[in-house]
Amino acid sequence: MIAWGYHKRPADWLARLDRFEAEGQRMINPVEVLRWNTDKAYLAELGAKGAPVVPTVSVEALTPENLEAARESFGGGVVVAKPRISGGSHQTLKLSPGDDLGDGVDGPALIQPFLPAVGKEGEISLLYFAGKFSHAVTKVAARGDFRVQPQFGGKISRVKPWDGAEAVAQEILAAVPPLAYARIDLLRGLDGQLKLMELEAIEPDLFLQYAPKAGGRFGAAVKAALEA
Repeated sequence: MIAWGYHKRPADWLARLDRFEAEGQRMINPVEVLRWNTDKAYLAELGAKGAPVVPTVSVEALTPENLEAARESFGGGVVVAKPRISGGSHQTLKLSPGDDLGDGVDGPALIQPFLPAVGKEGEISLLYFAGKFSHAVTKVAARGDFRVQPQFGGKISRVKPWDGAEAVAQEILAAVPPLAYARIDLLRGLDGQLKLMELEAIEPDLFLQYAPKAGGRFGAAVKAALEA
């Protein structure tokens, strides 16, 4: 697949997008969205515009100084740091006050407060095809971990959208161009409100195995985008 594993070779991926754009190739989703969504700095951008995003500080290189400055801006406590271009929790660190950075994070990074809800009710992922809600799953981290992916012991379950989740997702989708497919990952913040963790518009897991009819909805959305 063109996009799969893009975070491992981001320069090649971005160059390929530039080439497709120059050649006038149609992409689903649009090239400008794929390019924008590659770097998780979009979270800080959306937050600055007032979108309900997990508080996010974007830095060009993670240092003890900017880590502590970000921690202070969040009111102290445990923080999470991750590469701005990444996937699958690669190099994602959970850091308490006084923890050493160890090998740190390669390149530009994001710093966010750690949200305990990830190990309780978990994240909720809402899938949208052609702007319409399709299905939702929760992803709950294993006891003692903070990563929700199954390879780290995370548990995935299909659910009905939580109260308010669709409204938050629609607010996020309204801030970007129309998308053939998107996954909106939400997590409850320290204030009890749902916040955007990630907007996945490149190669998200669509969790089609949890919603037997969702594959048809996805196919119809792609067909409609190709025929537009």
